[in-house]
Amino acid sequence: MAKSLAKSSYQCNICNKSLSSRSNLADHIRIHTREKPFRCNFCGKKFARKGEIPVHVRIHTGEKPYQCNICGQSFTRKDILTTHGRVHTGEKPYHCDICGKRFTRTGDLTVHVRVHTGEKPYKCNLCSKSFAKSTNLTDHKRIHTGEKPYQCDFCSKSFNQNNQLIKHRRIHTGEKPYHCNICDKSFARNDELTTHKHIHTGEKP
Repeated sequence: MAKSLAKSSYQCNICNKSLSSRSNLADHIRIHTREKPFRCNFCGKKFARKGEIPVHVRIHTGEKPYQCNICGQSFTRKDILTTHGRVHTGEKPYHCDICGKRFTRTGDLTVHVRVHTGEKPYKCNLCSKSFAKSTNLTDHKRIHTGEKPYQCDFCSKSFNQNNQLIKHRRIHTGEKPYHCNICDKSFARNDELTTHKHIHTGEKP
């Protein structure tokens, strides 16, 4: 039995990892060689494994074969559907070992842990400022480039961050989502609510 098992095992001569088939070994070796022989016919992007192509192509075709049976929303990948399902179930399987906070996605946990460690792996190559999240770096770089991709559909004013646009639009819509729990007065911005509360507490800002 052991001899038969040995024959069916294929070992990587770089890291000595054992794989169950010759094709799995070939896929694995590309991790070391970084070879990407499989190309997308739409955009030319290359992949190390042939099985990655059909999933990637859905970006171009718009195909979303995995549908949520609760809300009907569809997704390109099964793992994205699984993560989405936690919105409905409230399941948060990933927890922080430091503070116990729980998350639906492992990526959210990874970013959260940086609050405790202070790690900021995303560095701006123009001013060397660092960030915990890649999206924060993207937003920051627009300070240097002057790019303002978020445009108000009321007055056409543009902003370099989406949250700035959201705050600005409240000037037009009159939305005031921040409510005082003492007098029920509402405000468009959270900092305005904080300042207002000093009236009740007597605290000087």
